Amino acid sequence: MPSCWTRREALLGAAALLTATRSSAQLPGDPSLDARSLTSFVDPLPLPELLKATSPNHYAITMQPRLSRLHRDLPLTRAWSYGSSAVPPLIEARKDQPTTVEWINALPETPLISHQGFMVMDAHPGESPCRTSPHLHGAHVDTKNDGFPENWFAPGHSYTCHYPNAQDAMALWFHDHAMGVNRFNIYAGLSGMYLLRDEQEAALNLPRGKYEIPLMLCDRILTKDAQLYYPNPEQTGDEEDEFYGDAMLVNGKIQPFCDVEARRYRLRLFNTANARTFPLQFSNHLPFHIIGSDQGLLAAPVATTRFDLAPGERADVIVDFSQTRGETFQLIGDGFDLMQFRVSAQRSQDESTLPKQLRTITRIAENTATRTRLLTLAEYGENMVMLLNGKFWHEPVTEIVQAGSTEIWQLANLSDDMHPIHLHAVRFQILDRRTINVPAYFATGRVEYTGPVTPPLPWERGWKDLVQCPPRSITRIIVPFAAKPGRYVWHCHILEHEANDMMRPFDVVV
Repeated sequence: MPSCWTRREALLGAAALLTATRSSAQLPGDPSLDARSLTSFVDPLPLPELLKATSPNHYAITMQPRLSRLHRDLPLTRAWSYGSSAVPPLIEARKDQPTTVEWINALPETPLISHQGFMVMDAHPGESPCRTSPHLHGAHVDTKNDGFPENWFAPGHSYTCHYPNAQDAMALWFHDHAMGVNRFNIYAGLSGMYLLRDEQEAALNLPRGKYEIPLMLCDRILTKDAQLYYPNPEQTGDEEDEFYGDAMLVNGKIQPFCDVEARRYRLRLFNTANARTFPLQFSNHLPFHIIGSDQGLLAAPVATTRFDLAPGERADVIVDFSQTRGETFQLIGDGFDLMQFRVSAQRSQDESTLPKQLRTITRIAENTATRTRLLTLAEYGENMVMLLNGKFWHEPVTEIVQAGSTEIWQLANLSDDMHPIHLHAVRFQILDRRTINVPAYFATGRVEYTGPVTPPLPWERGWKDLVQCPPRSITRIIVPFAAKPGRYVWHCHILEHEANDMMRPFDVVV
């Protein structure tokens, strides 16, 4: 790969020059707050602000700085948001009723999170450091409205997107996708929720209203004065390729509590962390009934006491708190208490149902695929550059698909990390996973399987837009490319990996 390495060295040189001209608020040894020393469960869970349309199905959303109190015992934290609320906002939409959003960039010219030149995609001399490109994750839209990374706009400008909503009911979320800076912008607070409704969902009589609670999960690091801190590898000497914090936020609060009635609730879970996968479970092992994943409802509920939610993934679950009347317990993720539930001692009237069947999902037959691709996910070199199929972002497009065709993508993870891979503008189904001999592949270029075929987990058998690809394995997905002709992207949703060139365009052609 000599041409790739030459390009990387040039980009790193440009990035280092750019970084030298910037001031940074984060200095070597900048002390951070030990969030685990804070008193847990002292703040009530905030609920998202339901955004109001300025005219029928039209929204104007301003990206702007704001102050937020993340915990009762902390001073105000500087952050960014979609709108004026410190809580991630929520849009509700209906199937086949298009939504228009005017995204207004009212951010300052100085970034909230200092930018490093360590990552390849930060090498953009002369571009606004506070550029934005809002992306509605999971939406089936054309490329003009998809939040393409290079279609960014600077402070003082706006961009209007049209979302057809020609999809089944599901939980989507919006976040920044501007080239090179989206991990900083999301970390600063640019994320929000989008719930799409339809008649089929309404007919199921699921918990609704105050009994449906959206929960946006993420982690952060704070300084002693409660400001957001993002480690800078060039200053600390560390070569961080992923971000992990010790402050666990749910809807913008550190370890909040939620008072619930002794009845069924519907929890809409969003993992909006930069890199952390949350293995979710209750401290008392109360079961979840998973009824939906990224692209909507499953065929039937799946009962489990634990499941993993990777960055970018969503889960739709029913929890019956009537089984735990008078109890107090925690939602746990990756060894951290995320939040606390306090259940009323008295059983409440509950007219909602947990249906045995949710909707019909037809599994796609493999023989309908017109092409199978082997695409590698790999890490290279001392600086740990991460590439999809051995290609950098700016190299010519290699994934060119016919509109309306179906393809099987074999995602060969040659690394020791799990990579959550997201495809824009389409939905897909997971076929299976199988471990491989990675050294043999690097030596010969041939796939040598080392284990049996593993089917998708029961809650992965619906429609997806993001798939967890375990290390040293091939994960197969089958993708109907129903998107309109244009250029889209596929990438790892660990934001530091994405910024380290683990993102590639793909073209849909006629």
